[in-house]
Amino acid sequence: MTVTIYTMPDCVQCDNTMRYLDRKNISYEVVDLSVDTEAYEKVTALGYKSAPVVITDTDHWSGFRISKLHDLYLSRQ
Repeated sequence: MTVTIYTMPDCVQCDNTMRYLDRKNISYEVVDLSVDTEAYEKVTALGYKSAPVVITDTDHWSGFRISKLHDLYLSRQ
């Protein structure tokens, strides 16, 4: 499963999301929305206005959503 985290600099929720995934040994790709215009357009087209935006093969959400992250962890077991 592919996990992509769209982030912004100095984003506490982004850091917490990545820290959770690191603790659970879930690999992910990080895309910085402040420098990637195409990525920024992609997440805004999905209706998101704040970081992080997490996109997996089957779901996507915005913010530090522990329940979503936990579901992602369980789905990989």
